[in-house]
Order: sequence, then C-alpha cells, then structure tokens
Amino acid sequence: MAVADRASIREGTVRTGSYGQEGDRVPTVVVDDLHVVYRVARGGAGGNAAASLLQVIQHKPRQVVTEVHAIRGLTFTAYRGEAIGVVGRNGSGKSTLLRAVAGLLPPASGAVYTEGQPSLLGVNAALMDTLSGERNVVLGCLAMGMSPGEVTARYDEIVAFADIPDEAIQRQMNTYSSGMAAKLRFAIASAKTHDVLLVDEALATGDAAFRRRSDQRIKELREAAGTVFLVSHNLEIIRATCQRALWVDEGTLRMDGPADEVIDAYERAYK
Repeated sequence: MAVADRASIREGTVRTGSYGQEGDRVPTVVVDDLHVVYRVARGGAGGNAAASLLQVIQHKPRQVVTEVHAIRGLTFTAYRGEAIGVVGRNGSGKSTLLRAVAGLLPPASGAVYTEGQPSLLGVNAALMDTLSGERNVVLGCLAMGMSPGEVTARYDEIVAFADIPDEAIQRQMNTYSSGMAAKLRFAIASAKTHDVLLVDEALATGDAAFRRRSDQRIKELREAAGTVFLVSHNLEIIRATCQRALWVDEGTLRMDGPADEVIDAYERAYK
C-alpha cells in the first residue's frame, strides 16, 4: 500500500469514484484501479488416486498454485467525515478490500493512498484469549498508541460501553461468548479517534442496545474528522449508520452512492 500525505492525495492524478466530487472535502482514502490477487497453493494429482498414492510414497507432494483475482479494478475516493458501508454477497471481495486499504494485502496492480494509518477491526481482531478482558483493554489501547494515563482515564468508559459485567472482565477471554468478545473489540477500537477505521462484521453480534451505542459512536468518530468503513451483512445497520455505500460484486465496484439507494438496488438484484 502506498501512504500519501494530504497534499499528495490532493495533487495526485488519481481517478475518483462515481459518487460525488471532491470540492472542499478532504480525501482520506484513494483507491486507484486496485487489483488484488491471491495465490493459493494446493497439493494435487488431478483427482487420480494412484498418482496421489505415488506422491505420498515418494514424499514428493505436487503443489498446484491457483490464482484468485479477488479485487478487479476498484476505484473510489473516501472523504473525511464519511461513514461508508460495503455490501455484497459472500466471496464478493468486501473483506479483501478492507484488508488492502489497511495495508495487509499488497496490490497486484493499482494503488491505495491513505491519510494516516488505517485501523482494521474485524471479528477476528487480535485479542489474547489467555488474558483477562481487563488486560486486553489495557494492551489493546496501548497498542493503538494511547498513553498509560489515557488508558486509565478511558478504562471504565470502555468496559461500560461493551457492557461486560465486573466479574466477567476479570476472566480470561476464552470464556467469553462471541458476542461479548465482539463488543469488547469494538469498544477498545473505538476508544481512540482514527483517521480511517475499518469495521468488518464486528457489529453483527450484540443486542439492540449495543447496536444503538455503536451507531452513536461511529457518528462521533465521523464528527471527529475520521472516516469509517463498515462491512456488514445486516443491511439495516448500514442504513442506520452510513450515508454512503459501495456495492462490491465479484471483485468489482457495481455501485457507489447514497446508502439507501445502493441497498435498495442490492436487495432488488437478489430477491
């Protein structure tokens, strides 16, 4: 991933997406003709049982490399203060896109330019299962660059936001339900203002009260001049939280526009 400062983004010769023009808005993420290709190695013998047995006997497993073109020429610009939902069917490339914006997957071609370092929050975001929820709050906040004083000042707020009972916050994370763990991940990640926050299905679990708190927190992050990307199969969460949406289909950008319009079109396509 290429990381550019604000001047580089403004002056670069990148193509913007179809939704909106730059005007006085400040770009935070520019995705320019992005292609992401996975290379998956598999042992294989063409389905021939005798050949497979021979490979085992000879201790020479044959590797078959398959290329998966997960993102195919995506181009769009995200601006400071936006909350952008990303919708699409399973395997369409939504999570791959977020990982590429976060700098975790290199482009096969094209480029991603960001202002600041994007932070990716997903259902598998790293928490240490053998440590308590309390220790994870502290370590997670420190890892985001908060000072020990800031962690102490925000600790009670983070735990209250996640709605983790006092006795549970002292237990190891491997005793938590998936919903409790997801709520704590989001509470930790959203305790700090991010230039770009990428949320991948982390709000899919949790009760209605938690989702309302999450919606409000995302609005606060936007108002603090951040940009939020939200991947979710719960389209009502996208409608309630985001004013813009990207519809990703088989690695391509099928539609970019106001969230309600994009979701309506997406729902019509798969009725």
